[in-house]
Amino acid sequence: MALTEKHIYEALATVKDPELHRDLVALRMVKGVDTDGDDVTVKIELTTPACPLKETIERDVEAAIRSKAETVGAVVGSVGVSFTANVRSAGDRGRGADNPLPDVKHVVAVGAGKGGVGKSTVAVNLAVGLARHGASVGLLDGDIYGPSVKTMLGLDNIPTPKPRGNILMPFEIHGIKAMTIGKLVPTDKALIWRGPMAHNAFKQLATQTDWGQLDYLIVDLPPGTGDVPLTLTQLLPLTGAVVVCTPQKVALEDALRAVKMFQQLGVSVLGMVENMSCFTGDDGKTYDIFGRGGATEMAQELDVPMLGEIAIHMKLRVNCDAGDPLANFAGDGTLAEELDRLCKNVAGQISIRALSGEHTQPTLSVT
Repeated sequence: MALTEKHIYEALATVKDPELHRDLVALRMVKGVDTDGDDVTVKIELTTPACPLKETIERDVEAAIRSKAETVGAVVGSVGVSFTANVRSAGDRGRGADNPLPDVKHVVAVGAGKGGVGKSTVAVNLAVGLARHGASVGLLDGDIYGPSVKTMLGLDNIPTPKPRGNILMPFEIHGIKAMTIGKLVPTDKALIWRGPMAHNAFKQLATQTDWGQLDYLIVDLPPGTGDVPLTLTQLLPLTGAVVVCTPQKVALEDALRAVKMFQQLGVSVLGMVENMSCFTGDDGKTYDIFGRGGATEMAQELDVPMLGEIAIHMKLRVNCDAGDPLANFAGDGTLAEELDRLCKNVAGQISIRALSGEHTQPTLSVT
């Protein structure tokens, strides 16, 4: 006796998403089952190719099916799980024809309350890390006044792609697509722009770049709570925001303002990242140069997720200066582990919001 399709769906109804704690059938993640003799294949739809839950879901699905077979006295051969990532796009979340980037599924802002906390470093490595997990990713350098993505991606000696009419063509490097104003203006030119000029520049970079189809567009915002974050929330349907800070009190106070800004703008805060959390010397001793754990405490107080801690690594600085972010993920060191954990946690938070239907277009409320 072989398992029937009904048996298989009954088994899948006992498998819960590890983060939402609801079963795969109720979440409509099961897109079909195929049987070939005693062999079973289940089709599961994820929210992104970079979903960190693949291995857990695959293991739990096989265990549930084999358990069901034993219960009903059926014979089961191999159990396979095939994954797809045909998910709700940004255009499905309330903007419709008003969405200027309908082929971008998730727009994620990376912000900070103050400069110098490593926001751009986090944005670059987040984009590259998600691409390493199989997602199609774009990176928009929205830090109009201090664009550093050019250096971190190693774009200095790479010719700027020729535009197609008034459409900018992105750089394709390190497995991602990228656009930065740092390649469109002279390096030694100070951008002394008032708000409307910054607004127009950001709008052009965001909506007049040929991004194509993306799972994620990571946007590196300027520090603070000024014009560009407001422009972004008005312009694009945001999936959420990542807030970067360092552990000391002064930085945390500014990070709090960044979190509150996104919340006031109706943007879901995916979580916080504590950068420069500690430093381990050649003597093996760990030094909390800026303190440690402040972001974790703040995340708990604000009831937002803690996405990860990134220590001070010489390798991270060297690779960012050299424009080689992929090297940060090479080897088995703690840096690669910390960055990979960050990417998986961000993807996980997006999965939670996508599956629970939390994506809504932000609305601005000024009081």
